[in-house]
Amino acid sequence: MDIDGKLFKKFLERQESLERHHAVFAKGKQDAKGKLTARERIELLFDPGTFNEIDAYSRTAFTDSNFGKIIDAYGDGVIIGHGKITGRTAFVYSQDFTVMGGSLGSVHATKIAKIQDMALKMGAPIIGIIDSGGARIQEGVASLAGYASIFKRNVESSGVIPQISVIMGPAAGGAVYSPSITDFVFMTNNTSYMFVTGPNVVKEVLNEDVSFDELGGAMVHMKKSGVAQFVYEDEENTLLGVKKLLSYIPANNLENPPRVEMCDKNLDPEPKLREIVPDDTNKPYDVKDIIKLIMDKDSFFEIAEYFAQSVIVGFGRLMGQTIGILANQPKIMAGVLDINSSVKGARFIRFCDCFNIPILTLEDVPGFLPGIDQEHNGIIRHGAKLLYAYADATVPKITVIIRKSYGGAYCVMNSKNLGGDFNFAWPTAEIAVMGPEGAVSILYRKELLESDDPTKLKKELAIKYRDEIANPYVADEKGYIDEVIDPAITRSKLVFAFEALENKHINSPARKHGNIPL
Repeated sequence: MDIDGKLFKKFLERQESLERHHAVFAKGKQDAKGKLTARERIELLFDPGTFNEIDAYSRTAFTDSNFGKIIDAYGDGVIIGHGKITGRTAFVYSQDFTVMGGSLGSVHATKIAKIQDMALKMGAPIIGIIDSGGARIQEGVASLAGYASIFKRNVESSGVIPQISVIMGPAAGGAVYSPSITDFVFMTNNTSYMFVTGPNVVKEVLNEDVSFDELGGAMVHMKKSGVAQFVYEDEENTLLGVKKLLSYIPANNLENPPRVEMCDKNLDPEPKLREIVPDDTNKPYDVKDIIKLIMDKDSFFEIAEYFAQSVIVGFGRLMGQTIGILANQPKIMAGVLDINSSVKGARFIRFCDCFNIPILTLEDVPGFLPGIDQEHNGIIRHGAKLLYAYADATVPKITVIIRKSYGGAYCVMNSKNLGGDFNFAWPTAEIAVMGPEGAVSILYRKELLESDDPTKLKKELAIKYRDEIANPYVADEKGYIDEVIDPAITRSKLVFAFEALENKHINSPARKHGNIPL
């Protein structure tokens, strides 16, 4: 073809028009808000020179200016395509807030649905970079139908490919439901927001004044609602966080997680592990100190760090292999299970099971949180989610009981009879129906009432109960614990146990799906 021909000139003109929009118009608007452009975000996320855009010249479907200002821009406010992230294929859509507020119209939605279909077909992760005011009002029901088509694909892809949502501006109205279905939600502090109804509607309906940040800011969803699992201070670090997460997880449900060859291969005993748990069973400690010593050096990547902090979840590596970790945190509410921590744990376990990630449970739990508030808000139903997730998971599952393991919480936290493959205990473990103090108050009620010094007697009886009933050797003798181990060799025990489970296979009964207690 003649390089100076009319067709090629037209191609160059369209390219220049597209580049001009992103280089001048879009950048100016986003810079003023301390935000990157839709294209800059993609450039930061993907390996240099690997991103390939699709449908760059799509045009807005609705152009009737009688219903508000229409910007007939190439792409209709969203960039879609594929490329490599640290050498692995991934798909992306990135909304452009400078085109009608990133609002979703029919063409915009069709593009997102198209890239979702491609990601599912190719078996690769999809990342949605969201910066949108919601449905495009001018297009009416067409925009709502567009959202529904996206939601349906989110559900179809769930458990098949990883889906990650990155909120980098507003996500309002219908725009919030796609992220809530996806596996992980990232937000940027001070510049990203999520809410079903905005501050203006809240003011009009409830006569309450609330700011964007107070209603649906990043830290609200990180600490209170649990909608977001990761929050960073700027967009660059948010995108680096996405890349780090992807390094732990497989591309789809048929693959195993990526293994890091250059890893910590030390299996020597770690004496420091013997010193972490205090002699006083009521004193707290930081379970992260244990995690850091048994996982490969600097490999622990925590998820939902500020939500339901009595339970820790995250990914680590053991001899280079990705492991999902769920641990009670004794320094927060004694590591108790409540509504939020049960849901947090259940959601994490379900993800690991979907994507072939072995699960390690580090247990130190006194039970479920008592109280009227917890009971009336459904601790029974929500606690059952954690139980269901553990029992339903077929990936390798190992539990190490560090200290307390009482009552129903013992059963729920991947106990042997719930399906734990290997269940170990440290010598500091206490396994019983309830804590020693509560047990002797019931068992020796009459003796305590008649005693001249009930406080002293209760203390003596509690020590006896702990030594004779709650100690881990009783559970070991009965086969409910596979082995009581020296804390110093925990890492090597886990390495060999997970290696033994590499070919684990379970034949589940035929069914459409189970009915988890939602």
